[in-house]
Amino acid sequence: MRQADTLAPFLIALAGVAMLSLMDAFMKEAALAVGAFSAALLRAVIATAIAAPLWLARRTPWPDAATLRLHVLRGVCSALMGLTFFYALTKLPIAETIAISFVAPLIALYLAAILLGERVSRRAVLASLVSFAGTLVIVGARLGRGRMNDDAWLGLAAILTSTVLYALNFIIIRQQSQRAGPLEVAAFHGGVSALVLGVAAPWFFVAPPLSIQPDLLAAGALTVGGAMAIAWAYARAEAQALLPVEYSGFCWAALFGWLFFAESVSTGTLIGVVLIVIGTYIAATRGDAPARAAGGADTAAP
Repeated sequence: MRQADTLAPFLIALAGVAMLSLMDAFMKEAALAVGAFSAALLRAVIATAIAAPLWLARRTPWPDAATLRLHVLRGVCSALMGLTFFYALTKLPIAETIAISFVAPLIALYLAAILLGERVSRRAVLASLVSFAGTLVIVGARLGRGRMNDDAWLGLAAILTSTVLYALNFIIIRQQSQRAGPLEVAAFHGGVSALVLGVAAPWFFVAPPLSIQPDLLAAGALTVGGAMAIAWAYARAEAQALLPVEYSGFCWAALFGWLFFAESVSTGTLIGVVLIVIGTYIAATRGDAPARAAGGADTAAP
């Protein structure tokens, strides 16, 4: 493979991760203004309004029953994953939230063993322990600074819940991506998520003020753009080769957290991220750890 053939997917994937990280910053702004539920619902509606017409314009056949079942499972899982993730963003710095979510590929190893009967190697167990130690370092750094108030504990519980759902998302996407293209996945992902969250809208929805609507529109557009960019990259390069690009998300999160909210990154968080990345690398070098699925942070990002 020529160097240009390898470089293009790398750069496009890098751009996709950057778009999804910027989306997180806009979503934090929106979630602080109208609550995580309303922000998540509106983002799903906007993303669907962008992706669905593009998919319909291609006039592809309606998915069969098995594929539709995967679309529904993914949409339900992603709706809850996104809701808990965006709630965590209102309680924790963006960089810390993203860092903890990095353990999802390793949790997916154990879910794959339970749900798909795949074997978990000793190398994967070692990788999990190293990454889990990284998560403990991040939490321990907060405890050491006396910053674990009630809001921080709620944020931690939310991101851990979101991370488990994120890992389950990996399992569903591995089956879904074999049966449907990126545009179909994006359209149903947003549509089902909007329907699931919409059930609770009469009780929890808060109409966004005009000042926050540009943030929501930007988040919806970035969701689709980031998903399509990563899908394009993963269709043209091995997932294992692109795995390091995923960790640029922490750098983008730190940058946007500082620009948008003046959030700083502690030494403990940096050490924790290094351990989590080492853990995933240990697994990925033997093909054990699934990279973020084509479709990204909430395609596999919230």
